[in-house]
Amino acid sequence: MDDKVIVTNLSALKSKYGKSLAKIEAALKRLMAADKKRGITSRFLALDDATAMKKLKAQPVTNAADFKQNKQAIDGVFRALMPDYLMILGANDIVPHQNMRNPVFNPLGGDRDEFAFGDLPYACEAPYSQRPQDFTGPTRVVGRLPDLNGVGDADYLIRIIEVAAQYKSLKAVDYLSYLGISTEVWKNSTEMSLTNLFGSAKDLQLAPNQGPKWSAALMSRRTHFINCHGAPADFHFYGQSGTNYPKAHDASLLNGKIKEGTIVAAECCYGGELYNPNLAKGQAGICNTYLGNKAYGYFGSTTIAYGPPTGNGSADLICQYFIDSVLKGASLGRAALEARQRYIESSPEMDPIDLKTLAQFNLYGDPSIVPVAVASPQKRTTRGAKAAFEAAASTRADVRRQLLSKGLWLAKNHPVAVERTTSTTRGAKTRGGGGAGISNAVQAELKRLASRANLGQTDVMSFGIERAPEPKSMTRSMKAMRPASTAFHVIVGRAGDGDAGASATIRGATRGAKAKTTESAEQPPVPSIVALVAKEVDGQIVSVRELHGK
Repeated sequence: MDDKVIVTNLSALKSKYGKSLAKIEAALKRLMAADKKRGITSRFLALDDATAMKKLKAQPVTNAADFKQNKQAIDGVFRALMPDYLMILGANDIVPHQNMRNPVFNPLGGDRDEFAFGDLPYACEAPYSQRPQDFTGPTRVVGRLPDLNGVGDADYLIRIIEVAAQYKSLKAVDYLSYLGISTEVWKNSTEMSLTNLFGSAKDLQLAPNQGPKWSAALMSRRTHFINCHGAPADFHFYGQSGTNYPKAHDASLLNGKIKEGTIVAAECCYGGELYNPNLAKGQAGICNTYLGNKAYGYFGSTTIAYGPPTGNGSADLICQYFIDSVLKGASLGRAALEARQRYIESSPEMDPIDLKTLAQFNLYGDPSIVPVAVASPQKRTTRGAKAAFEAAASTRADVRRQLLSKGLWLAKNHPVAVERTTSTTRGAKTRGGGGAGISNAVQAELKRLASRANLGQTDVMSFGIERAPEPKSMTRSMKAMRPASTAFHVIVGRAGDGDAGASATIRGATRGAKAKTTESAEQPPVPSIVALVAKEVDGQIVSVRELHGK
């Protein structure tokens, strides 16, 4: 049995690194030797090795860029070896993220991400699909150790492999001081996240007027929680106050300032995008820069992420759940799996934004790393390293069985939104069949909501709810508790007067009138996106969630 399997595409690595591949393979051997000393049996496996894959009765990858082939190959590895950890070696030019379709894709002016790229499908039993609805039952511990996309920098890849080989678990207290960064307009939401995790938000840093040149004292803290704006192929995160979007975090300022062992959760749009540094004048993204400076793990989104301006939801929750599991002693990979499962459970029905959020957040780092050492409440009956390793493996197996059972149950039973039709507000063209099935009263209410949010012309995307079949043994009283007919309607558009203005408009109260501006105001890196998720029950809109693009 292999506790951990490291998978990659060897042909793609050879093409990228040439003669330097031998040094990378030597680093991998050192990692597997270090794993062995920790009681973890590791195996290196090339997904494109036809001979090795045939022995596992798994389909090899013949085209490194083929999404379906990569999903089938990794599924075959899991079926044959059932590892506790699977680590994908390489960025998405070596082993691609899966191409799940974005449920709220709206090229006419809202969310222009056609796909929500991610590693979620590799963590699920379901076969290849582009529907995120098919991957709401994650069961596997999966993480990715990414090199630099499109750049053959062998020293970088060897360095992050060595970090995984040499890591050391630390005490919980070493992770309880944090660097929390937020836009000013999301202060309330980020305060709630930090209070949930650490019991206090007193150390929250707001942009403006703080950052991106953070002090050594702040940067040396090992837990970083970031709730800012991000943009594609951009090595900055941005703050916001009204229409001012100053730089809040800058990858070019991070080298040599990050303490080894740091863990990061970044809610930001594109905060986990593995872009080619050549698209940004040679500067790697914030994710790659953290890992290159000996961070242990990074949890972030490949595309536009969402969250409420006040309170918690969407990106806030999944990032909180990841950090919470790490602080409680989970490996990075288990923390990512638990975060996904908890996120699914947090909503009675997964709406379309929930589905995109689940699909787009990924773990970067060796999934077997355990940053926080937590003493086991169970005492061993025998002593010695071998007995300790066997006890740890037994405990790990018990936890994996629990997570497997939960994931399978979620996949079968948890309700999810499925696209039904598309209507329009304020004169925009229809997509996918007009407003069939939506009452005039509901359409009028949706139009009113879009107008109050100042979203301009935009589509209304409508979704039904896909539920598990009811058991035949249901009693009359149980049938009386069945959910009423439910639908979700989503309006995604560009805010006409900035996030702060849209938020005030939809709530019907400005709380201080228009958004603030400054003489040195910087323009937003991406247009301001607002999503309204309206829930319909028995022909009436009963609730509305307002979410902002991060």
